[in-house]
Amino acid sequence: MRYIVDHDLHIHSQISSCSKDPEQTPERILRYAEENGLATVCLTDHFWDETVEGASRWYSIQDYAHISAAKPLPQSDKVRFLFGCETELNRFLTLGVSRERFDLFDFIIIPTTHFHMKGYTLFEEEIADAQSRAKAWVKRLDAVLNMDLPFHKVGIAHLTCPLIAPTREEYLEVLKLLPEEEMERLFKKAAELGVGIELNSGDMKFAEEEADIVLRPYRIAKACGCKFYCGSDAHHPAGLDKAKAVFERAVDLLGLEEDDKMKI
Repeated sequence: MRYIVDHDLHIHSQISSCSKDPEQTPERILRYAEENGLATVCLTDHFWDETVEGASRWYSIQDYAHISAAKPLPQSDKVRFLFGCETELNRFLTLGVSRERFDLFDFIIIPTTHFHMKGYTLFEEEIADAQSRAKAWVKRLDAVLNMDLPFHKVGIAHLTCPLIAPTREEYLEVLKLLPEEEMERLFKKAAELGVGIELNSGDMKFAEEEADIVLRPYRIAKACGCKFYCGSDAHHPAGLDKAKAVFERAVDLLGLEEDDKMKI
């Protein structure tokens, strides 16, 4: 059976500092879910646990008190609205959420590809060129998969995020340089752990001639038995409105079935 797009597990609200859009409210997100036939959505505002050292100035204000102000989340008979977060992995490979805080969330998204936060998520030498960035891609995903986490409710965000390089040309070069044997090793471990691999709507907006390059990691992940979930990563209503069509295209291009879906 073909993979049914019935969820969106990566959504930001106006609470996230990179949104601050007064129209991006939980009520608007719920309406998006109802209008698109989604059974489950998850609010994942940016979060750094105040009990963990290593927050940037940008992250330090986005503590638990800040993001939990969105609760209680609106619910409906048709939609399950979950409370989650998107945390961070800094250059020292410190994760911005303590093990004790995991129980407060239904789902936790961990990005390993925020390469644009120079000096915070990566050391300068790790972004020297495309080869360095490819090595950092492997290193950061490897670090997360070696943590003691409840992986049944963890998603790895936007693995082919354009933020891994400053230009489209270098971005595609980084993806080409990712070693197949390393990806197979990482995705086999991800499959064993039960961590979800995100189909991010921003990552999936690529030209036809770029498809084989961008989709290569996901095809390897699928072959290794990984499970996938959809995440619009929307910060504004416009991102919500366009997401489902992008998800459907990704599902078709990857040939995903219901057995390939992460179950939350």
